[in-house]
Amino acid sequence: MNVLINIFKLPELRRRVLFTLGMLAIYRLGVFIAVPGVDRKVMAELVQQGQGGFLGYFNMFTGGALEQLSIFALGIMPYISASIIMQLMTVVIPRLEQLSKEGETGRRKINQYSRYGTVFLSVVQGYFIASWLESQNTAGQTLVLEEGLPFRLMTVLTVTGGTVFLMWLGEQITERGIGNGISLIIFAGIIANLPVAIYQLLQKAQDDPENFGPMMLGILFAMAIAVIAFIVVMERGQRRITVQYAKRVEGRRMFGGSANYLPLRINSAGVIPPIFASSILMFPNQIAGMTQNPILQDLSGALRYDGWLYSAVYVALIIFFTFFYTAIQFNPVDVADNLKKQNASIPGIRPGKRTAEYIDYVLTRLTFVGAWYISAVCVLPTFLQVKFNVPFYYGGTSLLIVVGVALDTAQQIESHLVTRSYEGFAGPRGSRARRRRS
Repeated sequence: MNVLINIFKLPELRRRVLFTLGMLAIYRLGVFIAVPGVDRKVMAELVQQGQGGFLGYFNMFTGGALEQLSIFALGIMPYISASIIMQLMTVVIPRLEQLSKEGETGRRKINQYSRYGTVFLSVVQGYFIASWLESQNTAGQTLVLEEGLPFRLMTVLTVTGGTVFLMWLGEQITERGIGNGISLIIFAGIIANLPVAIYQLLQKAQDDPENFGPMMLGILFAMAIAVIAFIVVMERGQRRITVQYAKRVEGRRMFGGSANYLPLRINSAGVIPPIFASSILMFPNQIAGMTQNPILQDLSGALRYDGWLYSAVYVALIIFFTFFYTAIQFNPVDVADNLKKQNASIPGIRPGKRTAEYIDYVLTRLTFVGAWYISAVCVLPTFLQVKFNVPFYYGGTSLLIVVGVALDTAQQIESHLVTRSYEGFAGPRGSRARRRRS
């Protein structure tokens, strides 16, 4: 309670928190604005029928927007896919690599290219969605009221505009709010559907008490708590490399000589790898599910959410993006050069190239552990969904995103509180601010 009071004591932090909540509220309101010319009840039935497959998975990441046939039906995934493509091209194309090293100006230019890519992907995916919606019109149900080119153009413009608005919304939250805006939008969508998942779980226990009784509910609840605790421990886990600063004399005063540490996290990539991997797998599945091509239909069947091929590709993508994103975010050569400029060194390691090699050695092994930790959390709960038919939202990917985004956002809030000498989330006795004053 004291933490919440302290948050609203700081005018800047209060503005940021209220701005973030306001933007997320706008996002949730937009979920219920439907695309013109469709029957939402029929669409809700289709999504419920495919709850354990691609439709349910895509609906989770869009915060229920697909089920509502909302203007946000594509969610923020086109922007994430465009960002992935741009980061891959940054490594391949020298011009983009040079832009990435030009500081803020280059970053803004690359972000602008990502926005153009988002519009292009949204148009393509919007057209496939419109075609798929028309294909669902059968003798027994009418999903699209009036088929034809006008409906397709209207759908493409609507969902593309919704995705562009979400992209802008996420950037505004990142700049003027608290936390990463894109991650918070996905976080809000998953949390909004949590009450539905709990209701489905209790309803299943009521309908099938023999196989899904109180004992099974207790086991699932205990496993959920254990997985959350495991995620928190791994997300907070880090390897601290000791750094020794050399002594220097300026006038009659001596500076330096102190020891500090360089923290290397087990999971330096955060929740980005599972989000990237999910978006990559969603795109081909989306195209395959919205066409009548037999080859693409076979691909869609092979990449079922509960299939072994999907899990294998998913794990491979997570491991790849964990190493890839960590390499982008953390450059051992730059860190070694900065330490050398500050007259600092790692005890027993020569400055310069040897320091960079040592940091890379430690970081690679930490990233290896982190990649398999993310893969285990994201894939192993699928066994529960297949074996015990647990409601869909009890998944490792959604749980990892929720806990990871919550930890990052709480850490940013605590940083603001500690900077202003308020107590952080550790409480009055454990806060760093109190220890600093004492």
